Amino acid sequence: MKYIQKGNEPSSLAAWNRKLGNRMPNWKSFSHPVKNDVYAALLTEQGYTCCYCGISINRRNCHIEHYRPKSKYPDLTFEYKNLIASCQGEDEKRPTKPVHCGHKKGGWFEYELMVSPIDPNCVDFFKYSGYGEIIPTDNPDREEAAETTIARLALDIDKLKKMRRNAIDAALEATDGLSDAEIELLFQGYQQVDSQGRYTPFLAAINYTFKQYLIV
Repeated sequence: MKYIQKGNEPSSLAAWNRKLGNRMPNWKSFSHPVKNDVYAALLTEQGYTCCYCGISINRRNCHIEHYRPKSKYPDLTFEYKNLIASCQGEDEKRPTKPVHCGHKKGGWFEYELMVSPIDPNCVDFFKYSGYGEIIPTDNPDREEAAETTIARLALDIDKLKKMRRNAIDAALEATDGLSDAEIELLFQGYQQVDSQGRYTPFLAAINYTFKQYLIV
């Protein structure tokens, strides 16, 4: 999980909320042009990666996720700070495919047990193995929340482990023959988006590997 620094809400969403006033929010009534503006803003601030697993996403294969579910927090339905972009995580209508991330989470939410990608310290709840596993931190104060979040979002299914492992392997291969200083520059490069505004998928796992084994 990578920290998402939330930006300002799109002006069209602010106008929508002013128009809504004190009326009960209804997600199904959400204006498509405004929703498209929200999608664009979320994808940009997340570098086109899923808020939970870090897989590469775009407008066609993601959905707007309510960190605090709108079923339990209707007043936050159109609150931009509560909106993040999650991968589809396959589809519950296709039982042969594993469901993960936002679709797996559904309406579940427990503040003390859900690690938030909007929390600057979210990366400290997890560690990663060379096999692509996501593992709770050794910190006992964070272990239960990490374990619960991994389970509730199905972040350690075989599909995601394989993809994380491939991302870690590719990053390690890129360091072959590099000096310590060059590895540091490579690491810093990973922290930036590319020319299309995209972060490298599974950046949290890559960052953990670099910091544990490569950065002097």
